[in-house]
Amino acid sequence: MPAPKFRVAICGGGISGLCLAVALSRYPNIQVDVYEATDRFKEIGAGVMIWARTWKILEQLGLGPAFSRIAHAPPDGSIGTGFDFRRSDQPQEGFTYHSVKMSCKYAQEVFTHSPRIISISDGCIRFYRVDFLDAFVDALPSGVAHFGMRLVSYSQKAGANKILLEFSNGTTGTCDLLAGCDGIKSSTRAQLFKEAAERSGDVTLLKFIDPVWTGTIAYRGLIPVERLPPSHRTIADPTMYCGKSKHVVSYSISRGDVVNVVTFASEPESEGSSYSEDTGGTHCPQKELLDCYAGWEPDVEQLLSQIEKPTKWAIHHLRPLPFFVDGKVALLGDACHAMAPHEGAGAGQAIETNHERKDAFILAALLEHATHETIPFALEAYQHVRLPFANHVLKGSYDSGLMYEFNSEYGEDYKNLGPVIEKQWDWVEEPDPEKERLRALQYFKELASRS
Repeated sequence: MPAPKFRVAICGGGISGLCLAVALSRYPNIQVDVYEATDRFKEIGAGVMIWARTWKILEQLGLGPAFSRIAHAPPDGSIGTGFDFRRSDQPQEGFTYHSVKMSCKYAQEVFTHSPRIISISDGCIRFYRVDFLDAFVDALPSGVAHFGMRLVSYSQKAGANKILLEFSNGTTGTCDLLAGCDGIKSSTRAQLFKEAAERSGDVTLLKFIDPVWTGTIAYRGLIPVERLPPSHRTIADPTMYCGKSKHVVSYSISRGDVVNVVTFASEPESEGSSYSEDTGGTHCPQKELLDCYAGWEPDVEQLLSQIEKPTKWAIHHLRPLPFFVDGKVALLGDACHAMAPHEGAGAGQAIETNHERKDAFILAALLEHATHETIPFALEAYQHVRLPFANHVLKGSYDSGLMYEFNSEYGEDYKNLGPVIEKQWDWVEEPDPEKERLRALQYFKELASRS
């Protein structure tokens, strides 16, 4: 093994952190350490959707076969439905006012016994989130993960060769690059913006530390598919059941054995205000969920009646950040662009799941070519490519939620609303990950050549 040219500390063992760790582990001259605050890697039980652009990244990481085996259904190359959008907030049968179609290219999957061609079906691939995380864990080299290590603070003094890390258990560590993958309540982001505010005297930077409430409450549940009528539309097609200031998202996961359901109830005027109760994952009475959507079409009532123990979540997002790199510290995933989940699937952080892998993919590609001296240029190039796109989708996702609930400027004008919703999903196909990688590398080379 060659001596490492530098050491990367990844704080946070969620999807973004593990994806970056798997990507960097392909390079034997980069030492990777993942510091996870809990005693094991874990995810909540919910659904995840990914799209063609994300699938390409998984393939390039050599993870295509592993993720194919846990997808909801074997991809078949067709052009399918991304989502059916229905008007559903009335007791009688609702109606579909728009369908978003997703086209995807095929990919190669190789099994031990025989190769076969696969592709992304139904416009998207759906997973059980726990299985999704486990696929990354299984690909992680031994000796990389360190548990019970919650980052308290870091120090990157001018002229120092190393970044000093301090953890809540009293231990310390060092690294050459710190990747803050520690989620929407990121302590890395908090320190980054506090220090930036102190250096610049600009106290307005402090507003980027804490997430803000979107004004939306979500209820979640998983339903074994055998508890639904075989003809229920959501078993075959992902569906958005839409109503005034509310909507319900459902789709099958776990190879079609389970239906994931997430409902949203919004007060748009409350966006940006504080939410005093527990923000996520608390159990609530089934009656609270059923009362919230009383009088909706039969499809919805059938779904919600099968969620015996719903969980309740206050949906938060970040304000679009002005930067997410400082020196040799970079933010990834929810730590830098946590957003409302209205363009991914409504499964918690499903949309971020797509962006987490893009962050990791781009940053890993840059670090492959970086040296200890050019790490800051690599991080600047990462920010140059990812920041505008992430902020664009963050805002677009919130706006999409307004559209689904008929609170946007288009109101209930279905003729114009449908095409605008579809255009909001353009990020699914463009830009291509490989093009972004090449653009980031070109910018990195330009920065390095000027030094």
